[in-house]
This record gives sequence, structure tokens and C-alpha cells, in this order.
Amino acid sequence: MKSWRLATTALPLDRTLVMGILNVTPDSFSDGGRFDSAREAVEAAEQMVAAGADVIDVGGESTRPGAAAVTADEEQARVGPVVEALVERDVIVSVDTSKAAVAAAVLAAGAQAINDVTALSDPGMATVVSRAQAGCVLMHMQGDPRTMQADPTYADVVGEVRDHLVAAAATAEAAGLAPDHIVIDPGIGFGKTVEHNLRLLAATDVLAATGYPVMVGASRKSFLGTVLDRAGLGPSQPADRDLASAAVAALAVARGAKLVRVHNVRQIKEVATVVDAIVAAEVSDG
Repeated sequence: MKSWRLATTALPLDRTLVMGILNVTPDSFSDGGRFDSAREAVEAAEQMVAAGADVIDVGGESTRPGAAAVTADEEQARVGPVVEALVERDVIVSVDTSKAAVAAAVLAAGAQAINDVTALSDPGMATVVSRAQAGCVLMHMQGDPRTMQADPTYADVVGEVRDHLVAAAATAEAAGLAPDHIVIDPGIGFGKTVEHNLRLLAATDVLAATGYPVMVGASRKSFLGTVLDRAGLGPSQPADRDLASAAVAALAVARGAKLVRVHNVRQIKEVATVVDAIVAAEVSDG
């Protein structure tokens, strides 16, 4: 696909797209409670856009391991004012939600895409996204945030995640969503062990071979801290994992990812720009 088509625009895929994370939640693992007002959230989003973010992904419900669910009304109350303010500023907005009711409201307010971490578990989501012909990220999660890390098990993690995402994409297409609106995400850290995460990242090219653009969202996640701790580099807090996050982004882009979802936009923009240039040189020399 040459571009990722959104509700009213399209983003070219001839370079890596950077999605900036904007959580307006009290309990997200890295930045929960950081933005106490819509104004502060909008200012943070503007800073990410200035640093090179192509899309701002607004989330109103934490999906960290063990997180409690919130109602659609509460989630909408958190994200709605931020979405409206960003749309007024011509920012391309995605909303991280698994609820069809929230998706319908934010798309009506001008959001361009929905980032569904449950890959259409809400029976109404496919219809809502299709009616708007919005961008749609389908992410794999085994279980739900409250239980997903209890004992994640796979016979073939790469094959099972790939097949689940392809099936979800087929559901979206059957509801009328054009294929070039769909992005798939292996769901790093969502119902996976450290080893599962590493295998999926190593197999980014396998996921890309499905024909759908792949997004990787590994920024600051706990498995990075585990890898570093195992190597004797000590335990780390989420904000200490930006270099490790950059390493993941570089590998993912080199192996075919077209989007990366990140906290440190400026750093990953630089990483993606350099890797894109190397990959382009390799293709032209081939």
C-alpha cells in the first residue's frame, strides 16, 4: 500500500509514520496523571507534532496489565475535549479505544482513525469505523488488561498473532472498510511473555508479508526493562527505557514496520529517518 487512508486524508507510507502517545488517564504505565487538564494535553500534543509526530494517539482508558475498565461515558469525557481542541488545530488524531460508542463520538468530532487494542471485540466497532471510512489499527491482545499477563500461552506466537490479525482485518473489510484503511499491530506486551515479544519483533517481516502496514508499539514497555535487567544493567523506570525503545524501533522499521507508536517522538523520528534512508539505499542498490 502506498498510503494509509484516514477519514478525510491519507498519510504516505514511503517513510515511517510516527504516532505520538497522549494518554489522558490517571493510571497509564508511563504518563498516567501527567496531563490534568485538556489544555496541558493539547500543549503536549503540539510539542509532539513540532517534534515530528504524524499522528497523535489519544487514550482515555489505561490498558496496562491489571488496569480496571472504565465506562464509555467516562472515557469519552476524558478524550472528547482533547480531540476537539486538536482537530481545531489541524492535528491528525487517532483515538485509542475498544468501544464502538466512543469511536463513533470521536469520529464525529473529527478524529481520523481508531486504534483498537482489542481488534474489533466490540461487535459494533467494524460498522462504526467503516461508516466513517476512518483509519483503523487492529491490535492483538490475548485476554484483557486485568488478566492478560497471568499466563500467556501460545503454540506458535507469530503464526497465531498473524492469523488473528488477518481475520480481524477480514471482518473489517466485510463490514465495508477499504483495505488501505487498515493497519495491524502485534500487540507487544499485551498477553505476551518477554520471549513472545522478542519473537514477534524478530518476525516483523512475517507480519508485513500479510500486505497490511504494520505498526509496532513497544515504547518504554516492561519487557525492555526485563531484558536490560537480565543483562545486569539494573532495573529501570519506564522513562529510562527510551534508548531501548529506539533500538526496537530501528529493528522494526528495518524489518518492514511502517508505523511506530512512541512516547519520545523526537528521538524516534531521528531513528526512523536514518533507518528509512538505509533501507531506501539498499532497495536502490538491489
